[in-house]
Amino acid sequence: MILTLLIISLLVVVYLAFTNFYPNFGGDVSKEKQLAYQKSAQYKNGKFNNTKAVPKELSFSEKLDVAYYFFTTKVKNGRPKEDLKVQKIDSIDVADYKGKARLVWFGHSAFLLQIEGKTILLDPMFGKVAAPHPMLGADRFNAELPIAIEKLPHIDAVIFSHDHYDHLDYETVMKIKDKTKHFYTPLGVGEHLKAWGISASNISELDWWQDIQFDSLTLSCTPAQHFSGRKLNNGQSTLWCSWVIQSKEEKLFFSGDSGYASHFKEIGDKYGPFDLALMECGQYNYKWSDIHMMPEETAQAGVDVQAKKIMPIHWGGFKLAMHDWKDPINRVQAKAKQLNLPVITPKIGQEILIQGNSTYSNWWQNL
Repeated sequence: MILTLLIISLLVVVYLAFTNFYPNFGGDVSKEKQLAYQKSAQYKNGKFNNTKAVPKELSFSEKLDVAYYFFTTKVKNGRPKEDLKVQKIDSIDVADYKGKARLVWFGHSAFLLQIEGKTILLDPMFGKVAAPHPMLGADRFNAELPIAIEKLPHIDAVIFSHDHYDHLDYETVMKIKDKTKHFYTPLGVGEHLKAWGISASNISELDWWQDIQFDSLTLSCTPAQHFSGRKLNNGQSTLWCSWVIQSKEEKLFFSGDSGYASHFKEIGDKYGPFDLALMECGQYNYKWSDIHMMPEETAQAGVDVQAKKIMPIHWGGFKLAMHDWKDPINRVQAKAKQLNLPVITPKIGQEILIQGNSTYSNWWQNL
């Protein structure tokens, strides 16, 4: 018994030291901020909440069970047999781009958006591992990026959907912060950025259904059904969201991470129709279907938001669940066909015109 207690105490001390001094964990929301967040309809009892009472709060033993299940379950074809090859883009092409509104996918949920002369990053997770430390996760599917972070030109804005490691990456932020004009986040996520040396004046935090003007663009923070937290003791201390990005000519929806719920129809009714919706599709399991959509729900959510076409995201980057890595794209394509909803499937690095009818191959089929 004494030995067990000593081991537990040592583990607690190591964990506290790791989370308090290792910068990847980010910042903590101050008491002052917590008081300010009480004005939000989503903030109750010291935490942010979904409209529906999910996810269920897991006990420590239940968290260990889920972790054990994840790390010990063998998944056939859980990741590509070979590194995914990406289509390269040139830094000069990015810097001098004056064409129609376009996107470039970096895998998973990370994008470069160029619209109305602005260069914007969406959930720029360009790191190797979606975890606080390289030893705690597996490498991304594509070792190379379409363009090296260091070669990215001036960035007008960075938009984050929430603070999980596969969306908000410390090393990426450190490499782009000095060339980025402004950061947009849901409530609380700016605390991580401030802990990493970004001035509060360069951060705008929004609540659900709030709009903000960014020059000629309108950015709208919209609901999602998910959760947050970068360590064991700060879950739901920051908000999660989806985003609507509108120019004079285009409307883009970025789902962030979300389970399927009525908010998609509410967003579609208020802001739709959308020229393109970037819809979460991957890293799902029936054990956590409240916070990550199944592929068939992704297609239905595309209909709900009134998208003219959808692009499945949150796949093709990391193994964060127990499904075949091709399962998300194959299943969402099948369901979207039933719903008569167009689906685009660009390669990593391939140009995506927001208002365009480009043809994309099923590039993953023979990998």
